[in-house]
Amino acid sequence: MSQSLYVGNLPYSTTEDQLKDLFSQAGDVASATVITDKFSGRSKGFGFVEMADADGAKKAIAELNGHDLDGRSIRVSEARPKEERKGGFGGGRRFDNREE
Repeated sequence: MSQSLYVGNLPYSTTEDQLKDLFSQAGDVASATVITDKFSGRSKGFGFVEMADADGAKKAIAELNGHDLDGRSIRVSEARPKEERKGGFGGGRRFDNREE
């Protein structure tokens, strides 16, 4: 079963291919994603790597957490599940004077 890892403090120049190559030293990489700003397209300095199995994920955390990548010490940990966000204006306040 695959396991997703969070990778933080990435240099802004890091590509998905570089991330995949780095993590392949620890095991089989299913995917690697660098998170980018949707307006500028520039890296946000973090990403996610999906390792093919739990053993590869544990090895990647042990070997690559604190690893120097282009002068930056990267952080590697298990990714947390994505939290659902509520949309809209928040608070549920009505703006049309109707009684509920």
